[in-house]
Amino acid sequence: MLNFLPTPLVALIATTLMVANALFWVPILLLFSLVKLIIPVKKVRLLIDPILLHIAEAWIAGNSGWMHLTQRTQWDVQGIADLNYHSWYLVNCNHQSWVDILVLQRLFNRRIPLLKFFLKQQLIWVPVMGLAWWALEFPFMHRHNEEFLKTHPEMRGKDQATTRKACEKYALIPTSVMNFLEGTRFTPAKHQRQKSPYKHLLKPKAGGLALALNAMGDKF
Repeated sequence: MLNFLPTPLVALIATTLMVANALFWVPILLLFSLVKLIIPVKKVRLLIDPILLHIAEAWIAGNSGWMHLTQRTQWDVQGIADLNYHSWYLVNCNHQSWVDILVLQRLFNRRIPLLKFFLKQQLIWVPVMGLAWWALEFPFMHRHNEEFLKTHPEMRGKDQATTRKACEKYALIPTSVMNFLEGTRFTPAKHQRQKSPYKHLLKPKAGGLALALNAMGDKF
């Protein structure tokens, strides 16, 4: 534990380790993804997909390592002892900040199959990470508002089609579909704009949850 060091130095070490960990694993991830892209047959997919998942799990283990090294976090977690790595899961969570993803990955890594997140389309342009999410086949959603859909009706239903297509792939091997039920991170401004009836939560959006259950309900 490096908490005895000045906070700015701890932050620098944590950031450096996080970036280095990503830069080590992402090129390996992309290499195997390209093989699957070049040879798009089911047998190759069934061979490559488990390799990609093990690479991602090693990446997450590295993140858990630098978190343990640099943070004084006390974990109070219950109910995960009997989880099955070889089953399918639908994981629902409220969304407070980007740290949620690191926390969920640390808690569930190698206890259940790799968490697959539904991401906003714009995130594919995030340096390094966008390529990693693409390689791991995280679905990218457009999430157009009703105003946009009125002027571009051809886009209506695109996200539902993306969800169904992703779930068809996920049905081939054990997968954990991750759903942030609020659809976005909590902020006081969003809370006020929505007039949410909940003190600390935004209104839930059931669309993604319903689509996943409709496509893979017998698996979860």
